Amino acid sequence: MTKWTAADMPAQTGRSFVVTGTGGLGYQDALALAKAGADVTIAGRNASGGADAVAQIKAVVPGALVRFAMLDLSDLASVRRFCDRFASERDSLDGLINNAGVMNPPKRMETVEGFELQLGTNYLGHFLLTAGLLPLLKRGKDPRVVTLSSVAARQGDIQFGDLNFGEAYVPMKAYAQSKIACLMFALELQKRSEAGGWGIASFAAHPGVSRTNLLLNTPGGAGAAGVARKLLAFLFQPVWQGALPTLFAATARDAKPGGYYGPDGIGEIRGYPAEARIPVLARDSETLSRLWAESERLTGARFA
Repeated sequence: MTKWTAADMPAQTGRSFVVTGTGGLGYQDALALAKAGADVTIAGRNASGGADAVAQIKAVVPGALVRFAMLDLSDLASVRRFCDRFASERDSLDGLINNAGVMNPPKRMETVEGFELQLGTNYLGHFLLTAGLLPLLKRGKDPRVVTLSSVAARQGDIQFGDLNFGEAYVPMKAYAQSKIACLMFALELQKRSEAGGWGIASFAAHPGVSRTNLLLNTPGGAGAAGVARKLLAFLFQPVWQGALPTLFAATARDAKPGGYYGPDGIGEIRGYPAEARIPVLARDSETLSRLWAESERLTGARFA
């Protein structure tokens, strides 16, 4: 694969996208899509951040078709309201980028429904969001869903006995679980789309290690790890580059449905889009099916 950049994106005029997250990677995704002519809805819980993102994109791309919509992934009722509002305004959707997330809160926190915050926000919220938008995606033109994982997924495990880390909360373990769950969801969604004839192409992507606020402003920044993140930030790739695997999966003609994309450098830390290594656990069909069933039970989502 050549050094693919946003300049290589096919024109997206006439295509509609929902991107979760108002800053960092989400902003870069929305900006690149808007430049390519797409109609973009930036969905997030920060109204002022969303308004700023829209204003900044319109300043760079006069006439851009971009707007902000309220969505709190840590509140399943908010996810349902977003899906209902969107369905009342649109007949179809061509692309969904499940990007927003939270990383490593030092103390265990919960969503509105009582899920561990990282599992609930990064994974379960997006699981329900995708289910809610599925009818619109089915009516889209060559629809794609891209779900963000992380290099941390390599250390991830699905703790079915304690998914919400109620017994012994370890921030990074909880984050890694949420991100391997996102990867497994993307792979299973492709399998179910093919089996059900939904016509939706599902992909996973990860940004390597990028200079996003999610990384630099992770709670616990006063500790050794936090200080190191800030002092060594020059080693991390810029945010626009971290967004490339997602944009490749969302738009490139060469992207393979069911594929997982990340940077092509050593350790997949930085570089340009290439196929990423899928952990063994994420290929286990029994675990994939069990996680899907549990996710439907917890969220009330139905994909059939």
